[in-house]
Amino acid sequence: MPILKQFVFPALNIMAKRKISDYAGFKKILDESKNVAVLTGAGVSAESGIPVFRGAGGFWRTHRSQDLATPQAFAANPAIVWEFYHYRRNIAFNATPNNAHKALAEYEKKCKDQGRQFTIITQNVDGLHQKAGSKNVIELHGALHKVKCTNSKCKLIDENYDNPICEAFRGRGDPAEEDYNLPFIDKKDLPTCKKCHHLVRPYIVWFGENLDIDIMIAAREAIDTCDICLVIGTSSVVYPAAMFAPEVAEKGKPVAEFNLNEEPASEMFAFHFPGPCGTTLPKAMGINISS
Repeated sequence: MPILKQFVFPALNIMAKRKISDYAGFKKILDESKNVAVLTGAGVSAESGIPVFRGAGGFWRTHRSQDLATPQAFAANPAIVWEFYHYRRNIAFNATPNNAHKALAEYEKKCKDQGRQFTIITQNVDGLHQKAGSKNVIELHGALHKVKCTNSKCKLIDENYDNPICEAFRGRGDPAEEDYNLPFIDKKDLPTCKKCHHLVRPYIVWFGENLDIDIMIAAREAIDTCDICLVIGTSSVVYPAAMFAPEVAEKGKPVAEFNLNEEPASEMFAFHFPGPCGTTLPKAMGINISS
């Protein structure tokens, strides 16, 4: 380990001298990279109107969103959990990709034409990367447009873009409503599996659950083989995603951070671009987004 530090950290210190908003330096390294890994979080979708459901403001009605995003909450009251996710699905399905999503999709096309690898690893579940045109997207925490059967003998994972997902939620989901003012929804009226007709749940990795092993393997391969890593709109506090960028930096490879914070999340990162991702990212990637 001391030998590793001797060779790696001097390189990182050199990069640190040119880290803040060095668009030209970043673009040069990005365009020379054969394998690009991108890690995105809630901040990349904030400009599209997707609420951040973590932190002090993460409430839906009187419920903390994190309290609803658990298998225990779903077992106790699947109707209220499904209504919360109906609300989230409605927002996501009606949202439009912003310039950050579009820039990533355009740069992926460029990489494909040039025989380069480009992978997005996202903590988001809104599907806006795909809506913008991105193809190689690894969804760490699941997706709002997917459901999973709760029948242990079935476990079908299926895409579902119905809005509302079932008639019981038509006109429901308003966060300003009070739960006790709304008609009770029976379990039999909740979304069911098209194959075995058992209750389905949102295909979301809830608190206390493990990430899908195959998805983790794919994400790990992208991180381990990348020449550069872009960290966009994430606080880098949610594991295991939080360990990805530091691991890249520890290998002496450049990490570029794009978020609203004026200070970088780590002094090990080579580049830091503070400000709205929809503004900084297209400029850094050299992508002209037509209005």
